[in-house]
Amino acid sequence: MRADATRNLERVLSTGARMLADDPSATIAAIAAAAGVDRRTVYRRFASREDLMAAVYGARYDAVEKAIEAARLREAPVAVALHLYAEGIIAANRKWPVETSRMLRDVTIRERRRRLIDEVDAFLRRAADEGLLRSGLPPGWVAAVLPPLLEQAAEELSELSAAQAADVVVDTLLRGVGTPQAR
Repeated sequence: MRADATRNLERVLSTGARMLADDPSATIAAIAAAAGVDRRTVYRRFASREDLMAAVYGARYDAVEKAIEAARLREAPVAVALHLYAEGIIAANRKWPVETSRMLRDVTIRERRRRLIDEVDAFLRRAADEGLLRSGLPPGWVAAVLPPLLEQAAEELSELSAAQAADVVVDTLLRGVGTPQAR
């Protein structure tokens, strides 16, 4: 693909992600206009709005997979891996803010999501086994509270870098929000 075509595609996908996050009914024409490309350019690449949405969701999962891979959840020290994971997911959430649960009817997306969840769940078990996370919590509790923390950090801590927002998430996850006297 030519460099300008690659840039146009990236602009269309990232613009589409932002617009679809704000308005799930955003049209291809509106996305193309906001991305600064002709709508015919978008239609040549995507036969339908659903195809464009699938590409946006696919790009989001690509970013999440890269974040998980970069965090080295299986081999890095757990505290380092947790921070790298949080930083990478916050960055992915900021770049690709679309809610992916809308695409779970797609078998490929559902399988891809399941693999990612399994990998993170295995890491969280490792983190508990190695003493970073408290044992005795209800099954799946950390896996249930971590994604909303990451989403909130991506959205509400926009003045912070992804690394700084990850610091807040990791501190909140590991230490909670109570004062030392309250504990």
